[in-house]
Parts: sequence; structure tokens; C-alpha cells
Amino acid sequence: MTTAPSGAGGVRRHRPARPLPGPLLALTLASALLAGCSNSQPVQPEVTRVASAEAGTVRTAADGVQEITVETGDDYEFTPDTFTVAPGEVRLTLLNSGEQMTHNLLFTEGAGPTEITEQIPVLGPGLSETIEFTVTEPGEYPFECSFHVALGQVGTMTVSSPG
Repeated sequence: MTTAPSGAGGVRRHRPARPLPGPLLALTLASALLAGCSNSQPVQPEVTRVASAEAGTVRTAADGVQEITVETGDDYEFTPDTFTVAPGEVRLTLLNSGEQMTHNLLFTEGAGPTEITEQIPVLGPGLSETIEFTVTEPGEYPFECSFHVALGQVGTMTVSSPG
């Protein structure tokens, strides 16, 4: 025990702090860790945004390239989440109309008839970015936001059969 003089001339005694007993400390830590755990799915934000007019329509540009705009925002959705193009050149624009969330867009590795390596790695709120690539093999090409794929932010580009 230590003693120290008090301001009034008396003696103040300080007791050393007692550590929490092991089982009580373990119970406290376990309760804190488990408080945030559950088997329920996270609550998805409601999609309240209205996609821009250019989102989802495949157009052929003057240079013959097919153009499509896919939009996302402060939710875990692509709009549209499915679209169809013909074999050939594709110019895909991702528009992030959100105010808070960052997204990306990449084609799911090993999931389509052929690999599409072009991607939009990081797209902050209010920004857009465009990639160009060529598709020749008909079929379904899944794409995703790798930041939010576990929350269901996925889509599919279908390449139609020629003819």
C-alpha cells in the first residue's frame, strides 16, 4: 500500500487496482464479441433511386460500337442488372449516381464463355467510367461489384447468337 499526504494534513491511502477475475473477464469479452453476431442477413437498403434515362438501353454509336450505361448508387443494385448485346465491340459505362458508396464492375472470373479482363476498379460517388471490349462468343457473362458481391450486387450481360 502507498500513502500520500492529503491537502488537509491527513493521510490518503490508495489500494492497488484489483484485476477482474479471469472468468468474469472472459465472459465480458465473449458477450461483447457475440453482441454483433447473428445468423440473420444484413438489411439491404431500399432502392429508392430512379435510374437515368440512358441506363439500360443498348445503342449503336456512330462508330458502330454498341454502348450501354449501367447505373448504381447508394444501394447494392446494378440498373439494369441484365442486358443483351450482339457479338462485336461493346462500350460499357458505369455511372455511380450515389452520394456515399464506392463501387466497381468486373466480369466474374471463369464464369463466362470467354474471359473479359477489362474492368472498372474503383468508382466513387457521382463519377462514371467507361471500358471497351470485344465479345465474340454467345452466352452469359456474369459481372459483379467485388466490394458488394456478398450482398448480391451482380448482373449478367448476354451475348446473343449471330444471325
